[in-house]
Amino acid sequence: MAATVNVYHYDAFSTIPNQGNPAGVVLDGGHWTEQQMLAIAGKVGFNETAFPMPSDVADLRIRFFTPGHEINLCGHATMATIYALATRGLLGERTELTIETLAGVLPIQLCRGVANELRIRMKQADPQFQPFHGSVAELAQSIGIVESDIAAHLPTVYGSTGTWTLIVPVTSLAAFERMKPDNARFPAVLQEMPRSSVHPFCLETYDSAAHMHARHFSSPYSGTIEDPVTGTASGVMGAYFAQHIRSEPVLKLVVEQGQEIGRDGRVEVTVTNGTEVEITGTAVYVGEFEVQI
Repeated sequence: MAATVNVYHYDAFSTIPNQGNPAGVVLDGGHWTEQQMLAIAGKVGFNETAFPMPSDVADLRIRFFTPGHEINLCGHATMATIYALATRGLLGERTELTIETLAGVLPIQLCRGVANELRIRMKQADPQFQPFHGSVAELAQSIGIVESDIAAHLPTVYGSTGTWTLIVPVTSLAAFERMKPDNARFPAVLQEMPRSSVHPFCLETYDSAAHMHARHFSSPYSGTIEDPVTGTASGVMGAYFAQHIRSEPVLKLVVEQGQEIGRDGRVEVTVTNGTEVEITGTAVYVGEFEVQI
């Protein structure tokens, strides 16, 4: 028997609808089975759909699904979910809470920005890095650039603050305009972590207030091609910056992403002592719709 699911569409890391990164939020997440959640995410079609539900170990549990599988943690869908709950009065006057995820129990803080916009600060899991031993030439080809576009003076490594991605240092913004990912090739190139996504970045930016520019190409197992503005990848990219580019006791960075695909967004990243990673952002309500499963 078919079921009707109400899905709320929010765009994270932007205050402008149809910019930033779209996420689906299913407010009655505890009502659905894992198989149903995966089916809902497939019908929604966004890079991630979030399902908030009660938790025995935190204030809230959130499960995150791509159209292809469940993932441990999603920064932009967390922003969308917390924004949805807060603006709908479902968090009361609370400004601090914890969320249970497959990456652990993580603290969330809410505050107001200079324009009175709701800002959400999210701690991520401790950063981890693993070496990439594959072919840089094949990696470059898989995202539509050439080997010389990948910076040789910085390491290409797998990184995670909750979800694994391959961090790829790129020499210039011009290379980003040429990128055309062939996601189906990723598992063969990423032999150490064939289910990883690919996250190229550079230090040249469109916005003079930003410190890093990035794109994020999905694992083919996720059922999507590109994630417009990524929270978890921005977080681990901040830890990478602290380790390989510039280290400060408290490092504050702005990451820009999404410009090449018309989804301009910003993620603020704070790295304390090189290992404690937090991201800050906001979201905006776009609309709601129903899917049938």
